[in-house]
Amino acid sequence: MPPQMVCREPEAKIRRDASESYLHPPDLPAPPPYLAVKSALDFMAATALLILAMPVMALAAVLVKLTSRGPVIYSQVRLGRFGKPYYIYKIRTMAHDCEKQTGARWCTTHDPRVTIVGRFLRRTHLDELPQLWNVIRGDMSLIGPRPERPEFVPALQGAIPHYTDRLQVRPGVTGLAQVQLPADTDLESVRRKLAYDLYYVRQVGLWLDLRILVCTGLKVLGVPFNILRSLFRMPSRIQVELAYRKIGGPATVASPMQMA
Repeated sequence: MPPQMVCREPEAKIRRDASESYLHPPDLPAPPPYLAVKSALDFMAATALLILAMPVMALAAVLVKLTSRGPVIYSQVRLGRFGKPYYIYKIRTMAHDCEKQTGARWCTTHDPRVTIVGRFLRRTHLDELPQLWNVIRGDMSLIGPRPERPEFVPALQGAIPHYTDRLQVRPGVTGLAQVQLPADTDLESVRRKLAYDLYYVRQVGLWLDLRILVCTGLKVLGVPFNILRSLFRMPSRIQVELAYRKIGGPATVASPMQMA
């Protein structure tokens, strides 16, 4: 892909983030054998999906290029399994270089940095399609906890018990939390998603992955999740929260935290 089509954070940044240490939490069970098989399944499925998605990605790229200044593909450092940094790829949905003034921060509702085309891409999750390449490379899985930016992790690790336990598996393009909860906006929303992420880490298996994948596709098509939960017997919020509290997770977080 031509360099002018991709916006990347500096190489020095990913080398700096690689120096951060996220040790294996001692209370987690050994990884199930399924994780070894999952890597091969991810590669085959992501390759097929990327081929099928090429026309959609090409159309989205044209719309982004025609309606806003800057590269089509945005690349950003995220933390993978065991905290290993890598570049995640997305179709750009925000104004080019929008964080130069604000620094790293979460996207908010009606965020003025998001372009008109970007709002549609975010709502339909089409901006995430380039991450199929991350799956093929082995940085990510189709299903898993969403990867976080390294700028946010130290604060989240200090504020929420067991936060880095989610790094025991590869991050995913979609996940158990993503099909049920909206994007992060504050510390409490991160805590709620973490409960789902840790439930997934401990229950990971082919049947759960298949259900999450189907639910993701149907949710994008507009099917309400309460119908999907009943139809596919997805874990309820009560089940997830009880499992989190069993390992020492809090019911709530005392004060909200806005990342900036």
